[in-house]
Amino acid sequence: MLTQEKNDLTRNDITNDTLVLILAGGRGSRLYELIDRRAKPAVYFGGSRRIIDFALSNCINSNLLKVGVITQYAAHSLLRHLQRGWSFLPYERNQYIDMLPARQQLDENTWYRGTADAVYQNMAMMKSHYRPKYVVILAGDHIYKMDYTQMLRDHVENGAKCTVGCIEVPREQAVEFGVMAVNDKLKVKESVEKPSNPPAMPDKPNSSLASMGIYVFNADYLYDVLEREASIPGTSHDFGKDIIPKAVEEGVLYAHPFERSCKGRNASGSIYWRDVGTIDSYWAAHMDLVSEEPQLDLYDES
Repeated sequence: MLTQEKNDLTRNDITNDTLVLILAGGRGSRLYELIDRRAKPAVYFGGSRRIIDFALSNCINSNLLKVGVITQYAAHSLLRHLQRGWSFLPYERNQYIDMLPARQQLDENTWYRGTADAVYQNMAMMKSHYRPKYVVILAGDHIYKMDYTQMLRDHVENGAKCTVGCIEVPREQAVEFGVMAVNDKLKVKESVEKPSNPPAMPDKPNSSLASMGIYVFNADYLYDVLEREASIPGTSHDFGKDIIPKAVEEGVLYAHPFERSCKGRNASGSIYWRDVGTIDSYWAAHMDLVSEEPQLDLYDES
């Protein structure tokens, strides 16, 4: 009983100290006509749902109730969806889903220049208004069910300053992802973007750990590394290309295997995560819903 109370207290402490930022500003040009008038995270999926609903539902089910949605391209449809469907959190209890549009703080012609810059341009508000201890950064265009609390717990227990969510994939498929080389404690030794020869997992020579674009940061470390990255000329202002390699170099990055926190496995026990960034992957994800034993069950309450 005492152990359960301790676990519950730890969960509450971690979630109360955490801000979630969902990156929802990308144009998603590979989806062509689907994003002609709306941001990619606002594209319909599986009927009346929107792609961003998966990340938002994961947050609510993980008891992460302080959320900022970073927007830029064609934000009106996304804003309307959030206002009509996600405005139920009581702000007086310090629970919210806030919109964070590009405010052109650097100068009037500067929009968000990359994923890292999108967070950097909101850093002043994070320090003065939100004041989190931990920051979870999510992509707004992936389809999956996950308990982020388990990833946060692993982050704290490992003494990490940054943790990246990873999914196990066959090595031949890993050439399409950012891949993490880890030791037996899941500390990341190397981060490689779309490698021709992906590093294998320890004891699994035919598998690699691919980044899911999910990050947990200690807030102080995030502020520091973003400040340093912003001052480097010629940077791409991207988490995967710039920030994560820096965390590897400084020895503060750990990997979190998705299988530890995945919710709603299918009938065969497989985990499910899809990046629906192309027409083909968007169509394939819909086909996953309609098979006799669907790979993703939208009615599974787990």
